[in-house]
Amino acid sequence: MFTTWLAALVLTTASVQESRSDMPQTAAPVQDAPVAAEPAETPAAPPDMPAQAAGPQLRFDTAPAEPDIVRTSARDYAAFHHTVADLREAPIGSAEDLDTAMDRLSVFYGEERLVRAWIAYAAIVAAHHPEYLDEIRELADYYGPQAAISGLMYDPAYATSFGSAAAAQDSVVDAIERDNEEIREVSQRYRTAAYDLQSERWANRVYRDRAERLARIVEVSDDPILMPDELSMSLDTGLDAGVPASALFERLDAVPVESALGPQLTLTVGEATPDPDRTRIGRILSVAALQSIDGTMGTDTDAAIDNLLADPSVERCLAWVRLDLQQCVAAGHFKYEDSFCIAEHALLDVSRCLATANPAQ
Repeated sequence: MFTTWLAALVLTTASVQESRSDMPQTAAPVQDAPVAAEPAETPAAPPDMPAQAAGPQLRFDTAPAEPDIVRTSARDYAAFHHTVADLREAPIGSAEDLDTAMDRLSVFYGEERLVRAWIAYAAIVAAHHPEYLDEIRELADYYGPQAAISGLMYDPAYATSFGSAAAAQDSVVDAIERDNEEIREVSQRYRTAAYDLQSERWANRVYRDRAERLARIVEVSDDPILMPDELSMSLDTGLDAGVPASALFERLDAVPVESALGPQLTLTVGEATPDPDRTRIGRILSVAALQSIDGTMGTDTDAAIDNLLADPSVERCLAWVRLDLQQCVAAGHFKYEDSFCIAEHALLDVSRCLATANPAQ
């Protein structure tokens, strides 16, 4: 009987469990225990819209600063005087030494590179006269920036008529004269070498490299002229101080720093100093003036500055320098004659072109 009762109990239990399995199951609430809130699911993107990545990031694209047309051009003038400073002590003991000197100089004389660089650097010197720039800004405020730009661009000599322009002009004239004095000194070194080398056997040989020499100095390139990093840093310091380019590479024990910062006008008795050309100096002062009002009331002066950085008279002068240098090299037979060509045309004639007085004077 006990066996029959046990079998009935087993069947009853199985039927109850089977009936419970057919019912929907619900999760029993958990009491007395905090439940962390589940993050809401991100709704799926519509079929016609791409799904966005989780965690969008806000990005600000900063436009690179545009290069300063004046400082960029001025760097070539500083590089030119770095080359001239190197030639002050460069060896002159082989044909390769003379070829290197000629190549390093002639790379600056292509097209308008040196002209633009010369005007730009002189304009930076002029810009270190705040009184002059204040007068320019007052003009722009009174007549409007466009009127000031037109007056300075179409009549560069107008820039010399301001009351404070004389001090800026004196600094420009002095800086250019000091730079040209260095060129003349290096020119004299190579002129003297042209005579001394006549006693050297290698310099008296007839060289058959005239065609190659001409090809090297005729070649014109617009590639940027690079300087070592330490010299670039010195250049930035010099541009900020407004010193002559020739002072950038002088030995610190040779010239005190303070002596390079201000004008040093001298007068030699019995020697007539030509008056600066008003248009030539005015072009330099106008570039400094236009930079001072750049951005005033949304004004962009780059086009006007670019126009003033091209001086046709200086460009023609340097074109003659290139031609005379080529003719000198073509007419020479001996290597010592190349030293004379460097002195007379690649250096001295260039200093005459880069002068504050008109060459016609």
